[in-house]
Amino acid sequence: MKQINRIMLAGTKSGAGKTTITLSILQGLVDRGYAVSSFKCGPDYIDPMFHSKVIGTNSGNLDSFFCEDDILKNLLYQNSRNTDISVMEGVMGYYDGIGFSDTGSTYSIAAITKTPVILIVDAKGISGSLGAILHGFSDYKKDSYIKGVIFNRLPDRLYDSARKLAEDMGMQSIGYVPVLPEWNLESRHLGLVTADEIKDIKDRIKRLADKLSDTIDFDKILLLAGQAEPLSVSEESSYLDKKGKISIAVAQDEAFCFIYKDNLELLKKAGAELYSFSPLRDRFLPENMDGLLLYGGYPELYAKKLSQNTSLLCDIKKAIEGGMPTIAECGGFMYLHETMEDMEGIDYPMVGVIPGRCFKTKHLQRFGYVYLEGREESLIAGKQEVIKAHEFHYWDSESAGQDFHAVKPDGSREWDCVHANKNLYAGFPHLYFSGNNSITKRFVDRCIHHRLSKHSR
Repeated sequence: MKQINRIMLAGTKSGAGKTTITLSILQGLVDRGYAVSSFKCGPDYIDPMFHSKVIGTNSGNLDSFFCEDDILKNLLYQNSRNTDISVMEGVMGYYDGIGFSDTGSTYSIAAITKTPVILIVDAKGISGSLGAILHGFSDYKKDSYIKGVIFNRLPDRLYDSARKLAEDMGMQSIGYVPVLPEWNLESRHLGLVTADEIKDIKDRIKRLADKLSDTIDFDKILLLAGQAEPLSVSEESSYLDKKGKISIAVAQDEAFCFIYKDNLELLKKAGAELYSFSPLRDRFLPENMDGLLLYGGYPELYAKKLSQNTSLLCDIKKAIEGGMPTIAECGGFMYLHETMEDMEGIDYPMVGVIPGRCFKTKHLQRFGYVYLEGREESLIAGKQEVIKAHEFHYWDSESAGQDFHAVKPDGSREWDCVHANKNLYAGFPHLYFSGNNSITKRFVDRCIHHRLSKHSR
C-alpha cells in the first residue's frame, strides 16, 4: 500500500476550463514550495506538454483503455515518487468514455485510483441550475469520488450563493475563477497550440496563479489530496530483460513533439540509450543508431522546411531501406511519404519510403481508440495478435497500408491500415507501450538484431 497525495480536476464537458485551471493550480502549488507531479487522463499529448512547461518536470498520461488497472496504478505511483502531491487533469466531460461506457473516461481513472475529484463547472450564464448540475454529477454514480467544486467564469458577486448551494449538497466549494477572457489559450486543429509556441506562457500562468490565489482555496486542495486513501500497487513487471545496450534515434522538435514520456521510459528500462535529433535542423541521423522513432506532431506546419532538408531525408530513407527498425506513427508516418501537403495545399517531397501523398481533409479521420490485429508477423505484433492504439488526425493518405486491420471498440467501424514488416511500423495509429507489453520487447529485440547484423557484415 502506497500513500500518494493526489487530486483530480475534472470538467462537466470539454471546454469547461480544465487545462487553464489545472495549470494555475500547478503553478500555485509550486509557488508554495511543493514538489508536484502531474498527469493527463486519456491519450492527449498537448496538455502534458503544458504541465511540463509550468512545473518543470515531465507529465505522464493515465489511460484506462490502454492500461489494465494494476499497470495504471503503477504508472501513477512510479511517476509520483519524490513529489508531495499529484494533480490529474481529466479528459472531456467527467463521465465521457468510449460511446456511453466508462472505459477511457475520467471517472474510470478516479475509480481505479480512488482519487478525490474537484469538479470544474462552467458557470457562465447559469445561476440556480448549478444545483441541478452538481446534483446530477455527484449522484450519477453511487460513488462519484466528487468531493469539491470550482466554479469557472463566475462573477464575483455570485460566488457566495454558489458556495452555499454546493455546501448545502455536502460538497466543498474550493473557490471560483472570475470571467477572464484574456487568459484563453489559443487552439488549432489538433487541440491547443503547443506550450513552446507561447513565448510568455510561464509569465501568463504565473500571473493567473497569483490572481487565483484570492479566489481558490489551496489549503482545501491540499487537504483533499491528503485524504486520498493508500493505493495498492503491484511491483513492476519483469518482462523487459536488458539484453544489451542499444541506441535509438528519436525525432524531437517543433514538428515532431507528440511523444508519450512513458514509452521512452520503458525503452530506457529495456537498455536503450535515446538520442534526440531534429528533422528540421539536423542534416543527418545520429551516428551508429540501432533503431528509429518518428512520432507525431505538426509536420504539416513545417512541410517546406522539412522538404528542404534533403540530406536527412536521404539518410532516413537509406536507414529504413537498410533494415533499421523504425516506428513511424501519424506525423512521422506522413513524413515518410513521397509527398505531403501543407496547410496551404502545396505538396512537398518527403522521405519517399511510403508511396503516394498525404493530403489535408476538412474533418478528423477515423478518430478515437482502435484495436489493431496484425495480418502477419511484424515489428510490433505477431500474426493475429491484437494491440490497442489511438488515431487523431486531419490529414489522410493515398496509401494508409493494409498490414493491420483496425476495429473500433464498439464494432461500429473497421478498416485496413499500417505498413508493417519485421523492421517497420508506419501508420496513423498512435501506440502506447505500457498498454501493449509486446511492443517494447519486439522493438528492442529487432534493434539488437540489427546491431548484431551490422557487426557481422
